[in-house]
Amino acid sequence: MDNFAPGDTDNPKNWSNTFKWYCTLIVCLTCFTVSFTSTVITPGIDDVAREFQISKEVSLLTISLFIIGFGLGPIIFAPLSEVYGRRIIYATTLFAAVLLLIPCALAPNFATLLVCRALDGIAFSAPMTLVGGTLADLWNKNERGIPMAVFSASPLMGPAIGPLVGGYLSDALGWRWLYWIQLILSGLVVILMTFTVPETYSPVILADRAKKRRQHSNHTIKHGMDPNPLSARLGRILTRPFQLLFTELIVFLLTVYISILYGLLYMFFVAYPIVFRVGKGYTAGQTGLVFIPIAFGVLCSALCAPFVNKHYLYISAKHDHSPPEIRLIPMMLSCWFIPIGMFIFAWTSYPESSLAGPIVGGFLIGFAFIFLYNGANNYLVDSYQHQAASALAANTFLRSFWGAGCVLYTGQMYGALGNQWASSLCCGTGSRGGNFPVYSCYPTISMLRTLLSLGVMDEGIPVLDIRAADRGVTVAP
Repeated sequence: MDNFAPGDTDNPKNWSNTFKWYCTLIVCLTCFTVSFTSTVITPGIDDVAREFQISKEVSLLTISLFIIGFGLGPIIFAPLSEVYGRRIIYATTLFAAVLLLIPCALAPNFATLLVCRALDGIAFSAPMTLVGGTLADLWNKNERGIPMAVFSASPLMGPAIGPLVGGYLSDALGWRWLYWIQLILSGLVVILMTFTVPETYSPVILADRAKKRRQHSNHTIKHGMDPNPLSARLGRILTRPFQLLFTELIVFLLTVYISILYGLLYMFFVAYPIVFRVGKGYTAGQTGLVFIPIAFGVLCSALCAPFVNKHYLYISAKHDHSPPEIRLIPMMLSCWFIPIGMFIFAWTSYPESSLAGPIVGGFLIGFAFIFLYNGANNYLVDSYQHQAASALAANTFLRSFWGAGCVLYTGQMYGALGNQWASSLCCGTGSRGGNFPVYSCYPTISMLRTLLSLGVMDEGIPVLDIRAADRGVTVAP
Protein backbone atom coordinates (compact mmCIF):
# COMPACT_ATOMS: atom_id res chain seq x y z
CA MET A 1 0.00 0.00 0.00
CA ASP A 2 1.40 3.39 -0.99
CA ASN A 3 0.72 5.82 1.81
CA PHE A 4 2.35 8.75 3.51
CA ALA A 5 5.00 7.73 6.01
CA PRO A 6 5.70 9.92 9.04
CA GLY A 7 7.69 12.92 7.87
CA ASP A 8 6.98 12.20 4.19
CA THR A 9 7.71 15.45 2.34
CA ASP A 10 5.08 14.63 -0.28
CA ASN A 11 2.44 15.01 2.41
CA PRO A 12 1.22 18.65 2.30
CA LYS A 13 0.92 18.64 6.08
CA ASN A 14 4.69 18.08 6.26
CA TRP A 15 5.61 21.01 4.03
CA SER A 16 7.41 23.88 5.70
CA ASN A 17 5.23 26.33 7.59
CA THR A 18 6.52 29.11 5.35
CA PHE A 19 5.34 27.38 2.18
CA LYS A 20 2.06 26.29 3.76
CA TRP A 21 1.40 29.89 4.73
CA TYR A 22 2.30 31.02 1.23
CA CYS A 23 -0.25 28.61 -0.25
CA THR A 24 -2.79 29.68 2.35
CA LEU A 25 -2.36 33.37 1.56
CA ILE A 26 -2.59 32.80 -2.19
CA VAL A 27 -5.84 30.85 -1.95
CA CYS A 28 -7.20 33.46 0.47
CA LEU A 29 -6.20 36.21 -1.97
CA THR A 30 -8.17 34.29 -4.57
CA CYS A 31 -11.20 34.24 -2.25
CA PHE A 32 -10.85 37.97 -1.65
CA THR A 33 -10.70 38.66 -5.39
CA VAL A 34 -13.73 36.49 -6.12
CA SER A 35 -15.85 38.08 -3.39
CA PHE A 36 -14.63 41.51 -4.51
CA THR A 37 -16.08 40.84 -7.97
CA SER A 38 -19.50 40.15 -6.46
CA THR A 39 -19.98 43.67 -5.06
CA VAL A 40 -17.60 45.99 -6.91
CA ILE A 41 -20.31 46.51 -9.54
CA THR A 42 -22.88 47.70 -6.97
CA PRO A 43 -22.11 51.45 -7.37
CA GLY A 44 -22.57 51.16 -11.15
CA ILE A 45 -26.02 49.57 -11.04
CA ASP A 46 -27.81 52.86 -11.76
CA ASP A 47 -25.48 53.60 -14.69
CA VAL A 48 -26.18 50.16 -16.19
CA ALA A 49 -29.93 50.74 -15.82
CA ARG A 50 -29.69 54.10 -17.60
CA GLU A 51 -27.49 52.87 -20.46
CA PHE A 52 -29.61 49.81 -21.26
CA GLN A 53 -32.92 51.54 -20.37
CA ILE A 54 -34.02 49.00 -17.77
CA SER A 55 -35.33 49.30 -14.22
CA LYS A 56 -33.00 49.22 -11.25
CA GLU A 57 -34.61 45.98 -10.07
CA VAL A 58 -33.74 44.32 -13.38
CA SER A 59 -30.19 45.68 -13.28
CA LEU A 60 -29.76 44.04 -9.85
CA LEU A 61 -29.91 40.70 -11.65
CA THR A 62 -26.23 41.23 -12.47
CA ILE A 63 -25.59 40.68 -8.75
CA SER A 64 -28.24 38.02 -8.12
CA LEU A 65 -27.30 35.79 -11.06
CA PHE A 66 -23.64 36.00 -10.08
CA ILE A 67 -24.52 34.87 -6.54
CA ILE A 68 -26.73 32.07 -7.91
CA GLY A 69 -23.74 30.93 -9.96
CA PHE A 70 -21.85 30.81 -6.67
CA GLY A 71 -24.37 28.25 -5.47
CA LEU A 72 -24.48 26.10 -8.60
CA GLY A 73 -20.76 25.78 -9.31
CA PRO A 74 -19.65 24.14 -6.05
CA ILE A 75 -22.10 21.28 -6.51
CA ILE A 76 -20.00 20.21 -9.50
CA PHE A 77 -16.53 21.55 -8.77
CA ALA A 78 -16.17 20.54 -5.12
CA PRO A 79 -16.85 16.81 -5.69
CA LEU A 80 -14.72 16.84 -8.85
CA SER A 81 -11.83 18.21 -6.80
CA GLU A 82 -12.09 15.05 -4.69
CA VAL A 83 -11.50 12.97 -7.84
CA TYR A 84 -9.11 15.04 -9.94
CA GLY A 85 -7.53 17.17 -7.22
CA ARG A 86 -7.73 20.83 -6.26
CA ARG A 87 -5.14 22.32 -8.60
CA ILE A 88 -6.72 21.50 -11.96
CA ILE A 89 -10.12 22.78 -10.77
CA TYR A 90 -8.58 26.03 -9.51
CA ALA A 91 -6.68 26.61 -12.75
CA THR A 92 -9.43 25.80 -15.25
CA THR A 93 -12.27 27.61 -13.50
CA LEU A 94 -10.26 30.76 -12.79
CA PHE A 95 -9.03 30.90 -16.39
CA ALA A 96 -12.61 30.56 -17.66
CA ALA A 97 -13.78 33.26 -15.25
CA VAL A 98 -11.13 35.70 -16.46
CA LEU A 99 -12.12 35.15 -20.09
CA LEU A 100 -15.80 35.76 -19.28
CA LEU A 101 -14.98 39.16 -17.79
CA ILE A 102 -14.04 40.48 -21.25
CA PRO A 103 -17.57 40.25 -22.75
CA CYS A 104 -18.94 41.69 -19.49
CA ALA A 105 -16.82 44.80 -19.93
CA LEU A 106 -17.65 45.07 -23.65
CA ALA A 107 -21.32 44.03 -23.42
CA PRO A 108 -23.35 45.71 -26.21
CA ASN A 109 -26.65 44.85 -24.51
CA PHE A 110 -27.98 43.79 -21.13
CA ALA A 111 -28.63 40.18 -22.18
CA THR A 112 -24.93 39.67 -22.92
CA LEU A 113 -24.01 41.16 -19.56
CA LEU A 114 -26.47 38.91 -17.70
CA VAL A 115 -25.42 35.67 -19.40
CA CYS A 116 -21.70 36.31 -18.95
CA ARG A 117 -22.20 37.46 -15.38
CA ALA A 118 -24.10 34.26 -14.51
CA LEU A 119 -21.43 32.06 -16.13
CA ASP A 120 -18.76 34.08 -14.35
CA GLY A 121 -20.43 33.35 -11.03
CA ILE A 122 -20.33 29.62 -11.75
CA ALA A 123 -16.66 29.74 -12.76
CA PHE A 124 -15.64 31.94 -9.83
CA SER A 125 -17.47 29.72 -7.35
CA ALA A 126 -14.88 26.96 -7.37
CA PRO A 127 -12.18 28.75 -5.35
CA MET A 128 -14.71 29.87 -2.75
CA THR A 129 -15.67 26.30 -1.89
CA LEU A 130 -12.31 24.58 -2.44
CA VAL A 131 -10.31 26.73 -0.03
CA GLY A 132 -11.72 24.99 3.05
CA GLY A 133 -10.66 21.64 1.61
CA THR A 134 -7.25 23.04 0.69
CA LEU A 135 -6.67 24.24 4.25
CA ALA A 136 -7.74 20.83 5.56
CA ASP A 137 -5.12 19.33 3.22
CA LEU A 138 -2.37 21.66 4.45
CA TRP A 139 -2.90 22.01 8.18
CA ASN A 140 -3.46 19.64 11.07
CA LYS A 141 -6.60 20.19 13.11
CA ASN A 142 -4.82 21.94 15.98
CA GLU A 143 -3.06 24.30 13.54
CA ARG A 144 -6.08 25.14 11.42
CA GLY A 145 -7.72 27.84 13.54
CA ILE A 146 -5.68 30.85 12.38
CA PRO A 147 -5.53 29.84 8.67
CA MET A 148 -9.30 29.31 8.72
CA ALA A 149 -9.74 32.76 10.29
CA VAL A 150 -7.73 34.31 7.47
CA PHE A 151 -9.84 32.38 4.96
CA SER A 152 -13.07 33.46 6.64
CA ALA A 153 -11.98 37.11 6.56
CA SER A 154 -11.17 37.01 2.85
CA PRO A 155 -14.69 36.54 1.43
CA LEU A 156 -16.01 39.16 3.87
CA MET A 157 -13.32 41.76 3.20
CA GLY A 158 -13.94 41.51 -0.55
CA PRO A 159 -17.61 42.57 -0.45
CA ALA A 160 -16.76 45.41 1.95
CA ILE A 161 -13.88 46.78 -0.16
CA GLY A 162 -15.69 46.25 -3.49
CA PRO A 163 -18.20 49.13 -3.15
CA LEU A 164 -15.43 51.46 -1.94
CA VAL A 165 -13.25 50.86 -5.00
CA GLY A 166 -16.23 50.60 -7.32
CA GLY A 167 -17.74 53.87 -6.13
CA TYR A 168 -14.77 56.04 -7.03
CA LEU A 169 -13.97 54.04 -10.17
CA SER A 170 -17.49 54.32 -11.57
CA ASP A 171 -17.60 58.04 -10.80
CA ALA A 172 -14.30 58.59 -12.61
CA LEU A 173 -14.30 56.09 -15.51
CA GLY A 174 -17.79 54.60 -15.81
CA TRP A 175 -19.34 51.25 -15.00
CA ARG A 176 -17.42 49.24 -17.62
CA TRP A 177 -14.17 49.84 -15.77
CA LEU A 178 -15.69 47.95 -12.84
CA TYR A 179 -15.23 44.84 -14.98
CA TRP A 180 -11.78 45.77 -16.26
CA ILE A 181 -10.50 46.06 -12.69
CA GLN A 182 -11.89 42.58 -12.01
CA LEU A 183 -10.01 41.32 -15.06
CA ILE A 184 -6.73 42.80 -13.86
CA LEU A 185 -6.98 41.38 -10.33
CA SER A 186 -8.27 37.99 -11.47
CA GLY A 187 -5.54 37.67 -14.09
CA LEU A 188 -2.90 38.11 -11.39
CA VAL A 189 -4.59 35.49 -9.22
CA VAL A 190 -4.75 32.98 -12.09
CA ILE A 191 -1.00 33.27 -12.63
CA LEU A 192 -0.19 32.82 -8.94
CA MET A 193 -2.58 29.90 -8.43
CA THR A 194 -1.62 28.05 -11.60
CA PHE A 195 2.15 28.33 -11.41
CA THR A 196 3.03 28.60 -7.72
CA VAL A 197 0.53 26.48 -5.72
CA PRO A 198 0.95 22.69 -6.13
CA GLU A 199 -1.62 19.94 -5.66
CA THR A 200 -2.63 19.52 -2.00
CA TYR A 201 -5.23 16.74 -2.06
CA SER A 202 -3.55 13.68 -0.55
CA PRO A 203 -5.41 10.90 -2.44
CA VAL A 204 -4.51 12.50 -5.78
CA ILE A 205 -0.88 12.96 -4.72
CA LEU A 206 -0.72 9.30 -3.68
CA ALA A 207 -2.38 8.20 -6.92
CA ASP A 208 0.16 10.12 -8.99
CA ARG A 209 3.02 8.68 -6.95
CA ALA A 210 1.68 5.15 -7.35
CA LYS A 211 1.31 5.66 -11.09
CA LYS A 212 4.93 6.79 -11.39
CA ARG A 213 6.13 3.80 -9.38
CA ARG A 214 4.15 1.38 -11.52
CA GLN A 215 5.99 2.70 -14.55
CA HIS A 216 9.28 1.57 -12.99
CA SER A 217 8.09 -1.62 -11.35
CA ASN A 218 6.30 -4.84 -12.26
CA HIS A 219 4.37 -4.75 -9.01
CA THR A 220 0.91 -3.33 -8.52
CA ILE A 221 0.97 -0.50 -6.02
CA LYS A 222 -2.25 0.41 -4.29
CA HIS A 223 -2.64 4.08 -3.58
CA GLY A 224 -5.87 4.25 -1.60
CA MET A 225 -8.04 5.80 -4.33
CA ASP A 226 -11.53 4.50 -4.95
CA PRO A 227 -11.21 1.40 -7.20
CA ASN A 228 -14.75 1.77 -8.60
CA PRO A 229 -15.24 2.89 -12.22
CA LEU A 230 -15.07 6.62 -12.84
CA SER A 231 -18.74 6.81 -13.85
CA ALA A 232 -19.83 5.24 -10.57
CA ARG A 233 -17.53 7.50 -8.57
CA LEU A 234 -18.78 10.63 -10.35
CA GLY A 235 -22.40 9.65 -9.82
CA ARG A 236 -21.77 9.24 -6.12
CA ILE A 237 -19.68 12.34 -5.53
CA LEU A 238 -21.87 14.70 -7.57
CA THR A 239 -24.78 13.88 -5.28
CA ARG A 240 -22.68 14.05 -2.12
CA PRO A 241 -23.26 17.78 -1.37
CA PHE A 242 -27.04 17.30 -1.61
CA GLN A 243 -26.79 14.17 0.51
CA LEU A 244 -24.90 16.06 3.19
CA LEU A 245 -27.29 19.01 3.02
CA PHE A 246 -30.58 17.13 3.15
CA THR A 247 -29.73 14.01 5.17
CA GLU A 248 -27.32 15.37 7.79
CA LEU A 249 -29.31 17.56 10.17
CA ILE A 250 -26.31 19.39 11.56
CA VAL A 251 -25.10 20.43 8.11
CA PHE A 252 -28.61 21.57 7.24
CA LEU A 253 -29.08 23.63 10.42
CA LEU A 254 -25.68 25.30 10.18
CA THR A 255 -26.27 26.02 6.51
CA VAL A 256 -29.68 27.59 7.15
CA TYR A 257 -28.21 29.81 9.85
CA ILE A 258 -25.28 30.97 7.72
CA SER A 259 -27.66 31.49 4.78
CA ILE A 260 -29.74 33.90 6.86
CA LEU A 261 -26.64 35.89 7.76
CA TYR A 262 -25.36 35.80 4.19
CA GLY A 263 -28.69 37.17 2.96
CA LEU A 264 -28.55 39.98 5.52
CA LEU A 265 -25.02 40.86 4.43
CA TYR A 266 -25.98 41.21 0.78
CA MET A 267 -29.14 43.11 1.70
CA PHE A 268 -26.89 45.70 3.31
CA PHE A 269 -24.90 46.12 0.11
CA VAL A 270 -28.15 47.21 -1.53
CA ALA A 271 -29.46 49.11 1.51
CA TYR A 272 -26.38 51.29 1.98
CA PRO A 273 -26.84 53.13 -1.35
CA ILE A 274 -30.54 53.61 -0.49
CA VAL A 275 -29.74 55.09 2.90
CA PHE A 276 -26.71 57.17 1.96
CA ARG A 277 -27.08 58.04 -1.74
CA VAL A 278 -30.84 58.55 -1.78
CA GLY A 279 -31.34 59.56 1.85
CA LYS A 280 -28.23 61.64 2.49
CA GLY A 281 -27.26 62.63 -1.06
CA TYR A 282 -23.81 61.01 -1.05
CA THR A 283 -21.93 60.22 -4.25
CA ALA A 284 -21.09 56.61 -5.15
CA GLY A 285 -17.54 57.13 -3.90
CA GLN A 286 -18.66 58.66 -0.61
CA THR A 287 -21.14 55.83 -0.08
CA GLY A 288 -18.31 53.35 -0.60
CA LEU A 289 -16.44 54.93 2.32
CA VAL A 290 -19.26 53.89 4.66
CA PHE A 291 -18.32 50.24 4.05
CA ILE A 292 -14.92 50.80 5.69
CA PRO A 293 -16.23 50.13 9.24
CA ILE A 294 -17.49 46.71 8.10
CA ALA A 295 -14.06 45.91 6.63
CA PHE A 296 -12.36 47.21 9.79
CA GLY A 297 -14.59 45.00 11.94
CA VAL A 298 -13.66 41.98 9.82
CA LEU A 299 -9.97 42.86 10.17
CA CYS A 300 -10.19 43.27 13.95
CA SER A 301 -11.93 39.94 14.38
CA ALA A 302 -9.29 38.28 12.21
CA LEU A 303 -6.63 39.71 14.53
CA CYS A 304 -8.41 37.98 17.42
CA ALA A 305 -7.92 34.60 15.73
CA PRO A 306 -4.68 33.71 17.63
CA PHE A 307 -6.47 34.20 20.97
CA VAL A 308 -9.50 32.20 19.84
CA ASN A 309 -7.19 29.43 18.62
CA LYS A 310 -5.32 29.47 21.93
CA HIS A 311 -8.62 28.98 23.75
CA TYR A 312 -9.51 26.15 21.36
CA LEU A 313 -6.20 24.39 22.11
CA TYR A 314 -6.76 24.84 25.85
CA ILE A 315 -10.19 23.19 25.77
CA SER A 316 -8.94 20.47 23.42
CA ALA A 317 -6.17 19.60 25.86
CA LYS A 318 -8.63 19.63 28.74
CA HIS A 319 -10.78 17.05 26.96
CA ASP A 320 -7.83 15.01 25.63
CA HIS A 321 -9.27 15.29 22.13
CA SER A 322 -10.56 17.90 19.71
CA PRO A 323 -14.31 17.48 19.11
CA PRO A 324 -15.56 19.76 16.34
CA GLU A 325 -18.11 21.38 18.67
CA ILE A 326 -15.34 23.37 20.35
CA ARG A 327 -15.14 25.41 17.14
CA LEU A 328 -18.65 26.72 17.78
CA ILE A 329 -17.91 28.42 21.11
CA PRO A 330 -17.09 31.86 19.57
CA MET A 331 -20.48 31.81 17.83
CA MET A 332 -22.27 31.80 21.17
CA LEU A 333 -21.18 35.36 21.94
CA SER A 334 -20.68 36.92 18.53
CA CYS A 335 -24.10 35.88 17.18
CA TRP A 336 -25.67 38.74 19.14
CA PHE A 337 -23.43 41.43 17.64
CA ILE A 338 -25.28 41.11 14.32
CA PRO A 339 -28.74 42.21 15.58
CA ILE A 340 -27.19 44.84 17.86
CA GLY A 341 -25.26 46.36 14.96
CA MET A 342 -28.33 46.26 12.72
CA PHE A 343 -30.49 47.91 15.38
CA ILE A 344 -27.98 50.73 15.77
CA PHE A 345 -27.81 51.16 11.99
CA ALA A 346 -31.62 51.11 11.70
CA TRP A 347 -32.34 53.98 14.06
CA THR A 348 -29.37 56.18 13.16
CA SER A 349 -30.06 56.12 9.41
CA TYR A 350 -32.16 59.28 9.30
CA PRO A 351 -30.88 61.88 6.80
CA GLU A 352 -30.09 64.33 9.60
CA SER A 353 -28.39 61.72 11.83
CA SER A 354 -24.65 61.58 12.45
CA LEU A 355 -22.49 58.95 10.78
CA ALA A 356 -21.35 57.71 14.20
CA GLY A 357 -24.26 55.27 14.51
CA PRO A 358 -23.85 53.56 11.11
CA ILE A 359 -20.09 53.40 11.71
CA VAL A 360 -20.51 51.60 15.05
CA GLY A 361 -23.24 49.35 13.66
CA GLY A 362 -21.18 48.44 10.61
CA PHE A 363 -18.15 47.64 12.77
CA LEU A 364 -20.15 45.28 14.99
CA ILE A 365 -21.64 43.52 11.97
CA GLY A 366 -18.24 43.03 10.35
CA PHE A 367 -16.67 41.94 13.64
CA ALA A 368 -19.32 39.30 14.26
CA PHE A 369 -19.56 37.88 10.76
CA ILE A 370 -16.07 36.38 10.71
CA PHE A 371 -16.56 34.57 14.04
CA LEU A 372 -19.83 33.08 12.81
CA TYR A 373 -18.55 32.26 9.34
CA ASN A 374 -15.27 30.89 10.69
CA GLY A 375 -16.97 28.82 13.38
CA ALA A 376 -19.29 27.17 10.87
CA ASN A 377 -16.48 26.53 8.37
CA ASN A 378 -14.17 25.09 11.01
CA TYR A 379 -16.89 22.79 12.28
CA LEU A 380 -17.65 21.44 8.80
CA VAL A 381 -13.97 21.02 7.90
CA ASP A 382 -13.07 19.32 11.19
CA SER A 383 -16.09 17.04 10.96
CA TYR A 384 -15.87 15.99 7.33
CA GLN A 385 -12.11 16.09 6.66
CA HIS A 386 -11.64 14.60 3.14
CA GLN A 387 -15.26 15.48 2.31
CA ALA A 388 -14.80 19.05 3.51
CA ALA A 389 -15.12 20.48 0.01
CA SER A 390 -18.50 18.76 -0.45
CA ALA A 391 -19.74 19.90 2.96
CA LEU A 392 -18.75 23.50 2.19
CA ALA A 393 -20.33 23.16 -1.27
CA ALA A 394 -23.64 22.25 0.37
CA ASN A 395 -23.30 25.31 2.58
CA THR A 396 -22.44 27.56 -0.37
CA PHE A 397 -25.32 26.21 -2.48
CA LEU A 398 -28.10 27.15 -0.08
CA ARG A 399 -26.66 30.42 1.16
CA SER A 400 -26.02 31.66 -2.38
CA PHE A 401 -29.60 31.11 -3.50
CA TRP A 402 -30.85 32.79 -0.35
CA GLY A 403 -28.51 35.76 -0.78
CA ALA A 404 -29.46 36.16 -4.45
CA GLY A 405 -33.15 36.36 -3.56
CA CYS A 406 -32.55 38.88 -0.78
CA VAL A 407 -30.80 41.27 -3.18
CA LEU A 408 -33.85 41.43 -5.46
CA TYR A 409 -36.44 42.47 -2.88
CA THR A 410 -34.33 44.73 -0.65
CA GLY A 411 -35.15 47.90 -2.60
CA GLN A 412 -38.90 47.28 -2.48
CA MET A 413 -38.73 46.40 1.22
CA TYR A 414 -36.93 49.63 2.10
CA GLY A 415 -39.32 51.60 -0.10
CA ALA A 416 -42.41 50.09 1.54
CA LEU A 417 -41.28 50.00 5.18
CA GLY A 418 -38.86 52.90 5.29
CA ASN A 419 -35.19 52.74 6.16
CA GLN A 420 -35.69 52.36 9.91
CA TRP A 421 -38.32 49.63 9.96
CA ALA A 422 -36.78 47.68 7.08
CA SER A 423 -33.44 47.60 8.92
CA SER A 424 -35.28 46.66 12.12
CA LEU A 425 -36.82 43.70 10.30
CA CYS A 426 -33.28 42.62 9.39
CA CYS A 427 -32.35 43.05 13.05
CA GLY A 428 -35.20 40.79 14.15
CA THR A 429 -34.26 38.16 11.58
CA GLY A 430 -30.65 38.18 12.79
CA SER A 431 -31.78 38.00 16.41
CA ARG A 432 -33.99 34.97 15.87
CA GLY A 433 -31.26 33.28 13.90
CA GLY A 434 -28.89 33.95 16.78
CA ASN A 435 -30.91 31.59 18.98
CA PHE A 436 -29.64 28.64 16.95
CA PRO A 437 -25.96 28.65 17.97
CA VAL A 438 -26.69 29.85 21.51
CA TYR A 439 -29.47 27.49 22.52
CA SER A 440 -29.06 24.57 20.14
CA CYS A 441 -25.63 24.24 18.67
CA TYR A 442 -23.19 23.65 21.47
CA PRO A 443 -25.10 21.68 24.11
CA THR A 444 -26.88 19.30 21.73
CA ILE A 445 -24.89 19.08 18.52
CA SER A 446 -22.59 16.32 19.82
CA MET A 447 -25.57 14.26 20.89
CA LEU A 448 -27.23 14.80 17.52
CA ARG A 449 -24.08 13.70 15.73
CA THR A 450 -24.17 10.48 17.71
CA LEU A 451 -27.89 9.76 17.55
CA LEU A 452 -28.19 10.51 13.84
CA SER A 453 -25.14 8.38 12.97
CA LEU A 454 -23.73 11.15 10.83
CA GLY A 455 -21.01 10.51 8.29
CA VAL A 456 -18.47 12.26 10.47
CA MET A 457 -18.58 9.37 12.90
CA ASP A 458 -17.20 7.09 10.22
CA GLU A 459 -13.94 9.01 10.43
CA GLY A 460 -13.60 8.44 14.15
CA ILE A 461 -14.16 12.02 15.16
CA PRO A 462 -14.62 12.28 18.92
CA VAL A 463 -17.80 13.49 20.53
CA LEU A 464 -17.75 16.17 23.20
CA ASP A 465 -18.76 14.99 26.65
CA ILE A 466 -22.02 16.84 27.28
CA ARG A 467 -21.62 16.43 31.03
CA ALA A 468 -18.21 18.09 30.83
CA ALA A 469 -19.78 20.90 28.86
CA ASP A 470 -22.34 21.33 31.60
CA ARG A 471 -19.53 21.69 34.13
CA GLY A 472 -18.57 25.00 32.57
CA VAL A 473 -16.58 24.47 29.39
CA THR A 474 -19.16 26.32 27.34
CA VAL A 475 -18.22 29.95 27.82
CA ALA A 476 -15.27 31.58 26.14
CA PRO A 477 -13.15 33.82 28.38
